[in-house]
Amino acid sequence: MIYICIPAHNEERTAGVLLWKIRQVMTDFRRDYEVLFLDDASTDRTYEVVSPYVQVLPLAILRNETRKGHGASLERLLREAVARCSYPRRDIIVTLQADFTDEPLAIPTMVKRIEGGADLVVAAQPNGSRLPLVIRWVRRGLLWLERKYHLPQGVSDPISGLRAYRVGLVKRALRGRDGEPLVRRDGWAASLELLMAVAPHTKRVEELQSEARYDRQARSSRLSLWRAARDYIGLLRQR
Repeated sequence: MIYICIPAHNEERTAGVLLWKIRQVMTDFRRDYEVLFLDDASTDRTYEVVSPYVQVLPLAILRNETRKGHGASLERLLREAVARCSYPRRDIIVTLQADFTDEPLAIPTMVKRIEGGADLVVAAQPNGSRLPLVIRWVRRGLLWLERKYHLPQGVSDPISGLRAYRVGLVKRALRGRDGEPLVRRDGWAASLELLMAVAPHTKRVEELQSEARYDRQARSSRLSLWRAARDYIGLLRQR
């Protein structure tokens, strides 16, 4: 089973398109899957847009009554997938964003890498001028964070949110935290925290290239230089 986990907040313009694209990809891929979609207290029509897709997709919709943020929403989805899973050594979790910047076409290749023996597969975004300025700024500062934290070897893009995990890997990471959360931050910092949380339990990591499609984003970015700097400093100070 493949659990495709999508946290969302106010993504009415892209959530439906993303689900339809996932349906196309998975129809051709022919694997058992379930989409776990979490509406993080959206104030727009995200829930109304997504709800009809339960008729055409193996889709479960979760909701936060009050906004928890991207990191907490992502962790809730991971915990939900682990709870639903019957075969943690075989089953797979795929995470991607609801703004349609992550490419669903990468899912089959990522899943095949897990089936081939990897515990974690990261879809790295190639560097280039198409990346938003704030993302380029964060990447330049990653060298200092990599000196402080032990990240898995072979991961060139530790802030990518498009990933595939063996469910057993996530289960071991959760068990190792003894009830404490895996992530406490949002956005790129949550992706980095999650990578650090699973790293000690990962035996084999692989990476592939998948360009993020920021041209498909239907809203302004929620990531600002100020927020990026705040999270960056917080991670540097974190013990």
